[in-house]
Amino acid sequence: MAVMRKRFSSVCSSSSAEEDSASLYDSVPISATDSPSEQEHPYASLLCCHRVQDSLLSSNSSFTGYRGILNWIIILLVLTHAHLFLENFIQHGFLIDVKKVLEHLIEDNCNWPSVNLILAANMFAITALFLERSQEKGMLSSINTHRLHLTNLGLLLLFPTAVIVHEPTISTGGAFFSLWFYTALAMKLYSYQDTNRWYRQAHLTDKETDKNVSVGGKAHTEHLTFRDLYYFLLAPTLCYQRDFPCTPKVRINKLLHRLLEMVIVIQIMVGIVQQWIEPIFQRSENSFSSMNITTRVEHLVGLVAPTHFLWLLFFFLTHSYLNFWAELLCFGDRHFYGDWWNATSLITFWKNWNIPYQKWCQRHVYTRLVEKNVAQSCAELLVFLMSAVLCECMIALPLHSCRLWIFIMMVLELLVAVFLGNHFQGNYGNGLVWLCLLLGPPLAVTTYFHDHYISVLHLHHQSSSSPLTSEHRLPSTVLLQAH
Repeated sequence: MAVMRKRFSSVCSSSSAEEDSASLYDSVPISATDSPSEQEHPYASLLCCHRVQDSLLSSNSSFTGYRGILNWIIILLVLTHAHLFLENFIQHGFLIDVKKVLEHLIEDNCNWPSVNLILAANMFAITALFLERSQEKGMLSSINTHRLHLTNLGLLLLFPTAVIVHEPTISTGGAFFSLWFYTALAMKLYSYQDTNRWYRQAHLTDKETDKNVSVGGKAHTEHLTFRDLYYFLLAPTLCYQRDFPCTPKVRINKLLHRLLEMVIVIQIMVGIVQQWIEPIFQRSENSFSSMNITTRVEHLVGLVAPTHFLWLLFFFLTHSYLNFWAELLCFGDRHFYGDWWNATSLITFWKNWNIPYQKWCQRHVYTRLVEKNVAQSCAELLVFLMSAVLCECMIALPLHSCRLWIFIMMVLELLVAVFLGNHFQGNYGNGLVWLCLLLGPPLAVTTYFHDHYISVLHLHHQSSSSPLTSEHRLPSTVLLQAH
């Protein structure tokens, strides 16, 4: 009997080694058989059913096939939110109305301040072109041209701010579009003058070394045309160069595909706002700053899911919009974002979320600061703080409300990245990134719109309770927004 047990043990060890040649524990010995007859036991496959191995969900396991769990999560999310949508529909009815969105964009029929504001931006672009031409002709020195460029950019930033603050007839949507347009234009024109200065320096270097080949493919004066300038202003990039990589032709099917994507995504975003977010706003009577902590947390928890879906849809809308213009203009560089959804740290997410803006900051801010002997860590911090201030202004200014919530939220994310980044790596780091996206700046943006909605609603109630004189009559756009 002892001989038989030894023989079975030997057979099991040999069978286990054959099934899993790369055993988990290197120290486990593999028993060798004494004779070929011991390997041919007829019940070896029945008697030997165990081997050294880890559970699939343990951290030591190399198992990666989680596709079924991902499908389960997707189905569960769909069913859960279908239940929420059904409950919302039973309680509030069908609230989606595209006309209400257009009302937020409608302005006075005889005075369209946002449209006039965007058309007026051509003055600053043409001014930048004439300043570059004047310097090429020797009419202005490089120092004076640079000073005039900075003055032009300063006026470009102050002009829409003054109009948005002091023009009562401009709509909220028009204010947003105008401010975003002017911000992108300011970045483009700064890159335009900065890059042309680099080209001139390279051209002077070539002349000193008797080189006839110009940098950038064109002669140093051929690029100063309206065609080149406006192609750059319309192209989906913030960084200027003389010769952009281009595709052979416009693919009409891709163009229509992107256009259809934008229409569908905008409709879905409108549905989420009107059917899901607005009823939560309507349950509020006070702004977030005047709520008690319990009510504030309750509203924020209710807004997490719709705000996050809205943010993801906005990302996809940006993807479709940028690719639409790239296809229309045959613009070849379409690396607008990286795989930020796989980011294992917030720093990696920031570098991959918005590639055009990241390139502009790297090229025209970070590099210039390092050239002036600013430490790399300080330069990165200054770039981040500039981005945080910019995000705060882009939301707060059109809503006429500055509460610093977006800025504070981004600074908190920076602290999380600095102090917790080394402790959360791999999948845990990716989970931390998604948690910050759920509870971070997108939620802070929603709180701004919540307080704006409440203030407009209260203003509408006050105006409807007392007759308005001609001097105290509210703009029609504000009253439409209260609905």
